[in-house]
Amino acid sequence: RSAKAKANIVIEDEKESGIRAFLNYGHTFGHVIENLCGYGKWLHGEAVSMGMIMALELSKKMGCLSGQEAVRARDHMQNVGLPINASIVPGAGSWKPSKLMEHMRHDKKVLNGRMRFILAEKIGEAFVTSDVNEKDVFDIVTKSLAGDL
Repeated sequence: RSAKAKANIVIEDEKESGIRAFLNYGHTFGHVIENLCGYGKWLHGEAVSMGMIMALELSKKMGCLSGQEAVRARDHMQNVGLPINASIVPGAGSWKPSKLMEHMRHDKKVLNGRMRFILAEKIGEAFVTSDVNEKDVFDIVTKSLAGDL
């Protein structure tokens, strides 16, 4: 069912200019984790799961999402066995937050030199933005690497 739903969205928005962008929720952060640990050593879905938690935290920090909803979503992901902190990735202890930031600046979703994120307004409602404070992103990456999200 998931693959069929995704295929329908891809058909509807072939150029990723609308609804398809929401499929990238958690990917801006997740791709960095996947890249730094080496493709195939950490599952894509696990890396995106951690990225989704970071996107939730960024949404909360920007005042777009209530703390209660962020906790509810994080608890759900943890309860179904998904990883929520980058600190559990082998080798992550040696990663520098600045290195993750540099990788994110080269993500395919960067537009006009600005990182783009899919963030949450509430559970089930998201939006795409480049209007983020990079210090907030850096702080969230640092907390994830320390296991503090």
